[in-house]
Amino acid sequence: MFILVVLSIALMVLDKRVAGTAQLRSALSMPLAPIQYLVSYPIQLIDNLSSTISTHDALVKENLDLKAEHLLLKAQVQRLLSIESENNQLKALFSTSTKVQGKILIGQIMAVDTEPFNNQATLDKGSTDGLFVGQPVLDANGVMGQLVQVGPLTSKILLVNDSHSGVPVQNARNGIRAIAVGDNYSGKLRLVNVPQTADFKAGDMLVTSGLGEHYPEGYPVGVVLSVTKDPGLQFFNNYGRS
Repeated sequence: MFILVVLSIALMVLDKRVAGTAQLRSALSMPLAPIQYLVSYPIQLIDNLSSTISTHDALVKENLDLKAEHLLLKAQVQRLLSIESENNQLKALFSTSTKVQGKILIGQIMAVDTEPFNNQATLDKGSTDGLFVGQPVLDANGVMGQLVQVGPLTSKILLVNDSHSGVPVQNARNGIRAIAVGDNYSGKLRLVNVPQTADFKAGDMLVTSGLGEHYPEGYPVGVVLSVTKDPGLQFFNNYGRS
């Protein structure tokens, strides 16, 4: 160890004071260069590998962050679409309420019955709001149904397409009157006891006639989809959508 230290000091002194040592050092650097490259290669490889791993981890984290942000933005867009739909519905209801004479109360559907062959819904208004059994329920598109059960806070609506529902209607084209009843199997309406000579065509608009005093006159109920005539029967069937 001592000899090596002394030799190192001597070489440093000679390198400083003797000009020929520079040429010697330059000559020795040639055979030592491959060894230096060989020694430094693993270090560079480890550094490159570490940089690659770090970059991969950063890309994975950035990708996960972008996916989370994408899902959040999609949820916000869905919420905005829901708000826009609700806003349009409220505008339509407000426009409709200006056309109806009398007291108007706007409610919201809380639930729809899931039982088969039972088309009813629950409204978030009750007797404390002045509702009563038999009161008509309208939406922005026309007749929706009739209250059949009223509680203090909620009410039950019998929808027009329920088989227990019957709405007096008339053809907006020619004024012919009929009764539209619900069909639980198809979810549509049909006109009953219509004479074979009655003038009904597909596309005719049916509106409330005001008979029976359960529904206001002139509100849309449905559109005739098809007319079925049987020569062996006195009456024919009209099918329409509510």
